[in-house]
Amino acid sequence: MAFLIGGANSDSGAYQIDNSLRFSDSNYLTIDNTDESGEGVNFTLSVWLKMTSYAVGGYQGIFSVFKDSNDYFEIYKDNSERLQICQNINGTNVCYQNQGFEFRDYSAWYHLVVNFNNSESNQVDKVSIYVNGTEIAGAVSNSNPFADVGLGDSAYDTRVGAYRDNTSATWNGYMSDFNLVAGQTLAASSFGEYDDNGVWVPKEYTGSYGENGFFLEFKETGTSQNASGIGADTSGNGNHLAVTGLAAVNVTTDTPTNNFCTLNPLTKRPAANGTITEGNLEYEASTGDSNIYGTIGIPPGMKVYFEVKLVSNTAQNAIGIHNLYDNGDGEYARGGSETGTWSFKPRGSASVAQYFNNGSSTDTGVSNYANDTIVGVAIDNANGHIHYHINGTYINSSDPTDNNPVALVTGHDETIEQYLHFSLDTTTTQPKNQYNFGNPVHAISSGNADANGYGNFEYAVPSGYYALCTKNLAEYG
Repeated sequence: MAFLIGGANSDSGAYQIDNSLRFSDSNYLTIDNTDESGEGVNFTLSVWLKMTSYAVGGYQGIFSVFKDSNDYFEIYKDNSERLQICQNINGTNVCYQNQGFEFRDYSAWYHLVVNFNNSESNQVDKVSIYVNGTEIAGAVSNSNPFADVGLGDSAYDTRVGAYRDNTSATWNGYMSDFNLVAGQTLAASSFGEYDDNGVWVPKEYTGSYGENGFFLEFKETGTSQNASGIGADTSGNGNHLAVTGLAAVNVTTDTPTNNFCTLNPLTKRPAANGTITEGNLEYEASTGDSNIYGTIGIPPGMKVYFEVKLVSNTAQNAIGIHNLYDNGDGEYARGGSETGTWSFKPRGSASVAQYFNNGSSTDTGVSNYANDTIVGVAIDNANGHIHYHINGTYINSSDPTDNNPVALVTGHDETIEQYLHFSLDTTTTQPKNQYNFGNPVHAISSGNADANGYGNFEYAVPSGYYALCTKNLAEYG
């Protein structure tokens, strides 16, 4: 499966990142700047980013320093997936535009470092961009000069996950280990390094931050602007950021050092159908039937557990696996009755729910699964079984822990990698699901992790089954 996992970093002695923050539309963090001479001349930003589809929101703000519509500095990803760095001074605009690199891997964590050094005489040298330790070339859009960005000016405020005025184009995706160092221009090696396998991984920053700098670890879940808030600054400065549109459920354990499965928008077919939101964990039908894959395959011998919340179960949807990721026609496998599909369709209409063994369907005799039903999925890729539960009760009274042959779906080839596969069928009211691979977008009332302590699930994870994340893959994959 040709997905870049990115930064598994399973070495227990390496720098570990515990949390990230999941942003969606109209979510951002902000703080008022204080007056500090020289801090707007030079600064360094370091952040790890995990992308969602650019079709959601178009431009996506990463960072900005904002006074008004005529005076601001901003870093954002445009709708061609390229980085843009722009400044407006008294209504006059200048932009540093990334010329070639596109952020198109939705399964990976990227490390972004941006240096701004206004003391450089050449305009193009004032901005440096590094992605995973490698400098990315760019060009200045016009002859207007860059100037002090306003970090040391109390007339400005600093914004994380926002583009200019906050509401027009906020970040959609994940951020982790956010460092803003005011008054210094630092190398990417201050925040990352290559491991023994040549993979760029996080490195703990040990320097100072400047009066307006901050370090966001996203370890807290409160919504107040203090040390217990989501925007808590742990640099020692106490520059805690205020939150807008964010809640405890947005704090996740999907990080550069333990990357969790999500939905991959590049595999959605037909590409125009279906809408993916909430950090690529919510999938709603639109226009017509559609299907999609997860970002991480299940290797031979591994057992994984996840949950699907049927938020609006108005038609039918398939939850399962396919043994072929790309069937060669560029459209990816469609699932359902197609050969190679092992899945369960919990319908929400009068039609009877079905399950599929290698594309052959069987009626279960059950219909009308209610909205907000949680389907638990225990995939046994050591014995070729898939066990499904409905709100904690396994179908056929199967036991995932004893290789029970009455598992709902049986017979898939456990000697090859299997690929998570999901589909939605449309009706006059479009179905919507939320997929919990360990970092739910909905509130969990109980809270259950796997035996390694990874994931947050509504129901107990069966013994021997694990959340689909890179640390578990490193141990069991």
